[in-house]
Amino acid sequence: MKTTQTYWNPLDIKNAGVWGDIEGSNGNLQQITIAEDKETGDYTRLTKIKAGYSTKVYGAKSHDYPEEIFVVSGRLYDEAFDMWLETGCYASRPPHEVHGPFSADKEDVIILEISYPSQANTL
Repeated sequence: MKTTQTYWNPLDIKNAGVWGDIEGSNGNLQQITIAEDKETGDYTRLTKIKAGYSTKVYGAKSHDYPEEIFVVSGRLYDEAFDMWLETGCYASRPPHEVHGPFSADKEDVIILEISYPSQANTL
């Protein structure tokens, strides 16, 4: 079962210290897992991409499980789809769908990611 927590605001500046840097990004990528199921591996996470930063160093990505993403704020370019993702954009990705690398526009971008490793498709 996923962890639960009463109402709080992970975007509030008071909670900035709860976010962790993603290795190799020099502080340009941060994330916070806001719920997870330790048994299945399913998780809900927020990822922050600093203004102007590109994830090219990490390359394009795909997973063997489905995931959903929602752009909470900012504007983000997805190279795999050759398109800009605006605030409010949503995607439900099937297993193995290639996405990224990503480039943030002129402001920080925050993405909500809901991932389902328990539904992995290893084909």
